[in-house]
Amino acid sequence: MSAPHDAARAAIANANSTLLAVNRFVHAHPELNFHEVESSRRVADALDAEGFSVERGAFDLETSFRATFGSGSLVIGICAEYDALPEVGHACGHNIIASAAVGAAIGLKAVANELDLTIVVLGTPAEEGGGGKVMMLERGAFDDLHLAMMIHPWAAERLEATCLAVSHFDVTFTGKAAHASGAPWKGRNAADAMVIAQVAIGLLRQELPPGEQIHGIVTAGGEAANVIPELVTGRFMCRTHRVEALDELLRRVRQCFEAGALATDTEFSMAFRMPNYSHMESDQRLLAAYRTHAEALGRSFADDDAGVAKPTLSTDMANISLAVPSIHPLVKVDAGGASNHQYEFAAACITASADQAMVDGALLMALTAIDVALSDDWRHDLDLLRQARAGN
Repeated sequence: MSAPHDAARAAIANANSTLLAVNRFVHAHPELNFHEVESSRRVADALDAEGFSVERGAFDLETSFRATFGSGSLVIGICAEYDALPEVGHACGHNIIASAAVGAAIGLKAVANELDLTIVVLGTPAEEGGGGKVMMLERGAFDDLHLAMMIHPWAAERLEATCLAVSHFDVTFTGKAAHASGAPWKGRNAADAMVIAQVAIGLLRQELPPGEQIHGIVTAGGEAANVIPELVTGRFMCRTHRVEALDELLRRVRQCFEAGALATDTEFSMAFRMPNYSHMESDQRLLAAYRTHAEALGRSFADDDAGVAKPTLSTDMANISLAVPSIHPLVKVDAGGASNHQYEFAAACITASADQAMVDGALLMALTAIDVALSDDWRHDLDLLRQARAGN
C-alpha cells in the first residue's frame, strides 16, 4: 500500500468516533423526503468541523448541502444520502451511506494537497421517492466533478445492482357518490374503475418484456360500504431496464387506467410525483479498483463471479451515472436474513456488522479515488470526459 493510501486509512481510523456519532444520530432521527432537517444538519456539521467549506441549502433544496475541501485539479464527488422510509425508518441504511461519505471525505482530506485534489461531498435529499439527485444534477451540482461515488448497504456483497429506470405517479378516479342500496344507479363508482384498471394491469403483465415491472397501492378507496365511492386514488410505479423504454410502458399502463374510467363513466387523472430515475451505467474502471481494495479487506464477490442474478432496485444515483463516471456498490450488512426496506434491516443498520460496513465503505471510496489520483492516464481520461460534458 502506498503512502497516500496509508494516510487515508489512518485518517479514517482516527475519525471512527465521529463517524459512529453521525451514523447513530441519523439512524435515530428518521426523516422523510425533503424533510431531513436534523439529519442533513448533522452530516454537514461533521464536515464543517473537519474544515470543509459547507454550503447549506445548496441548489435551492433546503435539506441539501455542498461541502468542499482543497483546490486541486482532480475533483472527487462523494454522495451522502440521509432520508428514511415511511414507517420502517432507516431500513435502507442511509445512516451508513451518510457516515461513510463523511469518512471517505476525511480520508481524502488527508492527502488532498499531496494528490492535487478537490473533495466535494454532496448531501443529496429524497432518494426514497423524491429525486433529489436528479434535481441537483439539473441545477449543476455535478458539473465540475470528474467522478461520483457512494456505497449502499445490502444483505449481500455485490459490485453493482441492476438499477431499473422508474417512474412514480399518482392516479385519481373521480365518480359520483350515491346510496349503494337506495339509488345505486345515480352513482358512478370510482372504486370499480380502479378495480378494472388493476385487473387490466395484471393481464398486461403477461406481455411485458422480462424485467419490466408495475406495482402500486390504493391510497384512498371510499369511506363507507353503503356509499358508492366518488373519489379513489392510488400510487404506482413502472420500471424498465432502460429509461428509453419507460414511455412505452407508461403508454400501455395509462390505457389500463383509461379503460377503468371508460367502463365506469368516471374521470381519470395521472400526476407524476417526481423526476424519472434512469437505468445505471457503472464505471467499470472505478469498479475494478474498488473490488481490488474490497477483496484486500476480506470482502468477497462470489455471487458476482458465479453469475448470480444481480438484485434489482432503483436509485437517483443512476441518473448521475449517465452524466458523470460513477459507482454505487453494495456493501454487505449481516441482517440475519432480512432484506432492505424491512424493520429487521433497519435494526441491523446499527450493529457491529453495519459499523464495519460504514468504515469499510468509507475506506474503499477513499482508496479508489486515490488510485485515480495516482494515475496520470486516468486523470487525463477523466479530464477529457469532463471537457466533453462542458462542450455539450
